[in-house]
Amino acid sequence: MKPTDTSEKGLESIIVTSLVEESGYVLGDSKDYGREHAVDLAKLLQFLSATQPDTLETLGIDQEGPKRTQFLHRLQGEIAKRGVIDVLRGGIKHGPAHMDFFYGTPTPGNVKAAERFTANIFSVTRQLRYSRNETALSLDLAVFINGLPIVTFELKNKLTKQTVDDAVQQYKRDRDPKELLFQFSRCAVHFAVDDHEVRMCTHLKGKHSWFLPFNKGYNDGAGNPPNPGGLATDYLWKETLTKEGVTDILENYAQVVEEKDEKTGKKKVKQIFPRYHQLMVVRMLLANARESGVGRRYLIQHSAGSGKSNSIAWLAHQLVGLEHDRGALFDSVIVVTDRRVLDKQIRDTIKQFAQVAATVGHAEHSGDLRKFLKAGKKIIITTVQKFPFILDEIGNEHRRAKFAIIIDEAHSSQGGRSDAAFP
Repeated sequence: MKPTDTSEKGLESIIVTSLVEESGYVLGDSKDYGREHAVDLAKLLQFLSATQPDTLETLGIDQEGPKRTQFLHRLQGEIAKRGVIDVLRGGIKHGPAHMDFFYGTPTPGNVKAAERFTANIFSVTRQLRYSRNETALSLDLAVFINGLPIVTFELKNKLTKQTVDDAVQQYKRDRDPKELLFQFSRCAVHFAVDDHEVRMCTHLKGKHSWFLPFNKGYNDGAGNPPNPGGLATDYLWKETLTKEGVTDILENYAQVVEEKDEKTGKKKVKQIFPRYHQLMVVRMLLANARESGVGRRYLIQHSAGSGKSNSIAWLAHQLVGLEHDRGALFDSVIVVTDRRVLDKQIRDTIKQFAQVAATVGHAEHSGDLRKFLKAGKKIIITTVQKFPFILDEIGNEHRRAKFAIIIDEAHSSQGGRSDAAFP
């Protein structure tokens, strides 16, 4: 058996080979990358001409010239304003036309949607020369969807005495956040990778860049378990970055949110990408509920600072759409919490993903459940103190309805009747 080459170039080859041969990616070429607009122009035009040829011709984008340049400026401006995640999800309006840049997961049985999904071009480019000024600078790897960049990588390995820490330092020290590719929300995430660990950053700010672990965890601690079948970090390209994996993240997890500092009143935007444990807990719960139906109980332990609020919000949003035997599995999802921040977070998250803004209701009084269900609210948030009244109402008036109840219960405020109410 041939030993695994884990040198930096070897790791690069391993990732690229896996994405191309196992996940159906296309190999990109650094020469096709337009540094002025931060797109793989060849893949972008290939996708548009295959999926929206009439629009391409009507707008004059099919020919090189001022109209194409104008379109690329417009696209770049929309990505700068809304972020690449939102542009991929919602497309842009250019002149009289609406343009799509990505086709999402098809619903079962929808042949046309399935064809559209297969038209997406997922590509990976090695040694991407990204800089407009320092033309020799290159990045180890970049992943594109239909020509739009979504992921960058810096790779290191321990055999050459370099680790994931060196990859993090390379991003902080050598990757100028003023470069178009590295500007805020231009990519969904930046990964620092070696053969043992993965770290991620959603907003490069030079030496102030904040990297979080994207690891599985090992022996109730940090890091990754040994992998007898390959590298300890190969879940990144074999699970997370498959076409289906990336699509799921773009559709249901990744987002740009606006946060307001309660003390100063200042607003700031923040890009969120799920960490590995968040993806796993939500996906495992959804898969089990889809398979087992209603009536199961689950206990999820989240340590402080591990993003519990987002996990709850992502889970609530996706439970609403869950189907079992061709029907909705749950009539409504009830989230029990005592934190206003979680209330806001869930509302903001749902707003990002749900087509209908009026999906969420806050049940503060007896009778609210009845009112919200009648109004078609799919997610109902209530406090620990009010939860017993909601339970009474479910028992009395909604006995035939099916509810998913998510209890955010790591709070000292619980006690007395509230505690007794938890099954």
